[in-house]
Amino acid sequence: MAAAVLQGVPSTTLDTDFWVDLPTRQYPRLHALCRRLGATILARTAVALADDTMVNFLFRVDGLREFETELKRAAWLRWQGLRVPVLPLASILKSKRYVGRPKDLAHLPLLRTAIRLQEKPRHR
Repeated sequence: MAAAVLQGVPSTTLDTDFWVDLPTRQYPRLHALCRRLGATILARTAVALADDTMVNFLFRVDGLREFETELKRAAWLRWQGLRVPVLPLASILKSKRYVGRPKDLAHLPLLRTAIRLQEKPRHR
């Protein structure tokens, strides 16, 4: 949900998910990079950065198209001082609806409202 929060969804998130375009068998490459950056490896796909930011690495996002297609639709926003691609709210909504876990379904009304507000014409 960090991508949604960056786009104005009033929610909180305890971690940040990064979709990486690597086969899952190459996760040790991510571990090596994270260690060089001072992160603590917590699990195969989870790390705590030096500032205690929790990061999860995703090797696929259910309900969406392949990485390259979704990257072309990404919104570019600032996060942690960097310009990063984030999934647009409509894609986040689609994936959460597809996955259907209770915690994902709980975010759907917030995502729908944020999308509606972004689509609303602004009057001056």
